[in-house]
Amino acid sequence: MKQHGLNLKAGGAYYMPRLYDFLGRLRDNNNREWFKANKTEYDELRALWLADIDVMLAHMSEWWPSLRSVTAKGCAYRIYRDTRFSLDKTPLKTYFSAGTGLNGRSSHDPGFYLQLGPSRGSDGDESGLYGGLWCPDAPTLKKVRKAIVDNIEEFEEIVHAPEVEKFFPGWCGRMLKTIPKGYDRSHPQAHFLRMLEYGKFYPAGEDFFYDPSWPVRAAGLFSHLRPFVEFLDYSIKEEV
Repeated sequence: MKQHGLNLKAGGAYYMPRLYDFLGRLRDNNNREWFKANKTEYDELRALWLADIDVMLAHMSEWWPSLRSVTAKGCAYRIYRDTRFSLDKTPLKTYFSAGTGLNGRSSHDPGFYLQLGPSRGSDGDESGLYGGLWCPDAPTLKKVRKAIVDNIEEFEEIVHAPEVEKFFPGWCGRMLKTIPKGYDRSHPQAHFLRMLEYGKFYPAGEDFFYDPSWPVRAAGLFSHLRPFVEFLDYSIKEEV
């Protein structure tokens, strides 16, 4: 059942503690046999999760209208891991995740990403809200670097906005050890130029997702990153 946009299972108990428990058991039994035996529970929890993602998207579309056509099914990632190019050969992810650019999950546009799951121990808890640009190809990265250098005052105003610094401090993503070719080592924007990905991160653990209003809260937090994502988006699409 749903009450005021909040996802509840039969009897009124909120589903999120069950989801975290399921993911914890999956982490300890990461094999296809166990997953097959518990597939019914997974399907139920995923349906509730997707409904909450749809609530989040509806609230996000209030400040980013192009998201009105995006659905949770188009944003949520599969739980099956692609092990072809990964050192981790376990068959299943131990977290739920969803992401959207302007055109849904499959888009390579700058956008938003959400992940929840139990703590990963020494690697830290990667659950949280992300915004930015990941895995851009070389031509795209070249455009972003040029846009930052050419519009550094605008870019710094965006990334140093009070709400961004409060909720999304610092950066996440891969970086070069040295400044890329074509730029002087003492370049004033050397830190930005060394970035291979431009990501902002808000850590959100169990306490965040145990609050049934998290889809609304997440949409509000993502709204602070709209100028940042828009800057990346129009920088990439701008004709050189």
